[in-house]
Amino acid sequence: MRLTSILAALGVSAAVALWILTGPSDNGSEKVDAETASGEQASNAPIERVSIDVVAIKSDATELESAIVLRGRTEASRTVEVVAQTEGLIVSTPLRKGAEVSAGETLCEINMADRPARIAEAEAKLAQAQIDVDASGKLKERGFAAATTHAANLAELEAAKANLEEWRIDLGRTTMTAPFDGVLETDTAELGALLQRGDVCATVVALDPIKVVGFAPERLVASLQAGQDASARVINGATIDMIVTFVAQSADPDTRTFRVEAQASNPDGLIRDGMTAELTVPLKGARGHLLPHSALTLNNTGDIGVRLEVDGEARFAPISILRDSSDGVWVSGLPEAANVIVVGQEFVTDGAAVTAQFADAPTN
Repeated sequence: MRLTSILAALGVSAAVALWILTGPSDNGSEKVDAETASGEQASNAPIERVSIDVVAIKSDATELESAIVLRGRTEASRTVEVVAQTEGLIVSTPLRKGAEVSAGETLCEINMADRPARIAEAEAKLAQAQIDVDASGKLKERGFAAATTHAANLAELEAAKANLEEWRIDLGRTTMTAPFDGVLETDTAELGALLQRGDVCATVVALDPIKVVGFAPERLVASLQAGQDASARVINGATIDMIVTFVAQSADPDTRTFRVEAQASNPDGLIRDGMTAELTVPLKGARGHLLPHSALTLNNTGDIGVRLEVDGEARFAPISILRDSSDGVWVSGLPEAANVIVVGQEFVTDGAAVTAQFADAPTN
C-alpha cells in the first residue's frame, strides 16, 4: 500500500514537469493573441468629445460716448487776504462775513493820526530844498559857489521829494479796499482794534466764476487739454457746464495725479467754495460692447478678457475696459457681433466644446 502511494505521487510529479517543459497549448496562445488584438483595436478607436453647457449672450457693438470722470471739489476763482501795510487804530465800522463787496469798496480804515502834519512838514522841507537849489545854482553860474555845494543842495531836494512821497503813500494805506467783487469770508477788523503791518483786515473770495478742481491719473491725463468742454455735478445735485482751463504738467509727488481745473459762471453764488464735485470731460466716441461684470475672466497669463462661443467651441478674447457703469462694463477689442459666455466661462478652456444657451444681453 505504501509503495502504491509513492508510485502515484511520482506519476503526478512527472506529468506536471512534462507540462511545464512543453509550454501552454496552442489554444492558450490563440486566446492571448485574441486579447492583444482586442486591446489594440480599442486604443485606436476615436474618443468622443464631451460638450459643456454654458450660458451666453449675443452682443453687438454700439457707439459709446466715452468720458473721463474725475472726483474733486469746487474752488473759488480768487481768494485774497487784505492785510495792513501801515499801523494804526481802526476807525471804520466793521463789515460782517458773508457780505457782498464790490471792487474798491472800503473794508478797513485806519486813523490818520499825525500823517497830515507829517505831509505838511515834508512839503515845507521840499519848498526849502527847492529854494536852496535855485540859489546855489545862480551862485555857481557867477562863480561864487562851489559845484559840490550845488550838488549837495540837489541831493537834499531829491530827499525831500522822496520823503513827501513816502508820507503820501502811507496816508493812502490807511484805507484798505476790496481788490475785486466778492464775498467776505471773515469779518473786517473791529472798530478800535490796533492793526500792525501784515495784520489781516479781511478775507475776500470771488465765487463768480467758480472753479472745479479734479485730479487725473497718469493713464488719462494725455486725453485732457485746456479748452475742452466739461460738466460738473456738485453734492447738492446741481449740474453746470464748464470749460477746462488748466491741466498740470507736473504730477503730485504723493498721489501721482495731475491737477485739472474747469471754470464756469456762477452769478448767483449758488455753487460754494469747497463743495464735493464730479467733473466729467467727454471724449471722442468709440464702439464697444456692454457686458455684465461677471463675464470678465483671466487667461493663464493674467490677461483680462472674456470667453466667446465660436462654432461650438470656447475662445478667449482679450479686451480693454472703456467705462464702468451700474448697468455693466463697456469693453472694446471684440468683433462687431460676438457670442459672449456669461455663465460657465471659468470651467472651459480654448478649444473646449460648448453648448450655449442664450440669455438677454444687458441694456444701457
